[in-house]
Amino acid sequence: MRAIAIGSTNVAKVRAVTEAVAQVWPDARLVPVSTPSGVSEMPSSDDEGIRGAVKRAHGARDYLDADLGIGLEGAVDETSWGMVVTNWVAVVDRSGRASVACGGRLPLPECIAAEIRAGAELGPVIDRYTGQAGTKQHAGAAGYLTRGIVPRHMAFHVAVAFALAPYLHPELYDAAPQ
Repeated sequence: MRAIAIGSTNVAKVRAVTEAVAQVWPDARLVPVSTPSGVSEMPSSDDEGIRGAVKRAHGARDYLDADLGIGLEGAVDETSWGMVVTNWVAVVDRSGRASVACGGRLPLPECIAAEIRAGAELGPVIDRYTGQAGTKQHAGAAGYLTRGIVPRHMAFHVAVAFALAPYLHPELYDAAPQ
């Protein structure tokens, strides 16, 4: 049985990993563990989001001595088209192989982006707009801004699936260029 450490106890993130992994390794043992990201509470670039996801993946895998560690990190990034929110997932194994992927980039409304630029964290800003507490544990900004079409766990689910690709097709990812 494959042991997989999830570098988060966030409900939406754990759900994303659980649902994605069940599709390929239904007998895997998944263990959520709180691990530090080593980045700011609101990562403000793709690079910072990636660093956080990788640190969480390594931390979780090492802490539980699991076969795989999966780290997940939400981030915002300023683009020439405005600020976007994205989610990064890293998967690491015992041999040191690592894979990183994101699940998409959702443009933020300028009124929300301005608050983040001023130092606010996205979760509490979305809580205020929705009138609910802890939205980042559930629908998140993605769910709110898409009216539930793509809740946070679904956005992370896609990123988890993409980050697992090298473990699902190692023969392709390890192959030398033709």
